[in-house]
Amino acid sequence: MQAIIFIGIQASGKSTYYKTNFFNSHIRISMDLLNTRNKENKFLDTCFLTQSRFVVDNTNPTIEERKKYIALAKENKYEVIAYYFESSIESAIERNNLRTGKEKIPEIGIRGCYKKLEPPAKSEGFDKIYRVTASNNEFIIEECKDEI
Repeated sequence: MQAIIFIGIQASGKSTYYKTNFFNSHIRISMDLLNTRNKENKFLDTCFLTQSRFVVDNTNPTIEERKKYIALAKENKYEVIAYYFESSIESAIERNNLRTGKEKIPEIGIRGCYKKLEPPAKSEGFDKIYRVTASNNEFIIEECKDEI
């Protein structure tokens, strides 16, 4: 079973990548959808109980924020994979400005997340790490050896 953890600032392409690559195979666990940690925990518990593959589609910018997901996945014998969405702050703000309604977030939120962003490392417990970049509306994926 796979536990995939997305890492990246807002508007870096995480949700779009999920829809394109994992929509038909992995359950999406996202605070944008669930709104509370309690609901998120229930979804995680259900995934482990049913041995379902899942993607945590949140920013997960710090080692501390990722620790919980990695520990739970390892306890349940999941392969833990990081997808690190590398984006310049300018590109993310530009993409965010194309959003409308509640999807558009304040620029200060993107900048704050960017400041605390810690790239993933295998020493956190990841079995694999992929770097994802966007170019000309295409995603470029590169597997990383130990860390970004």
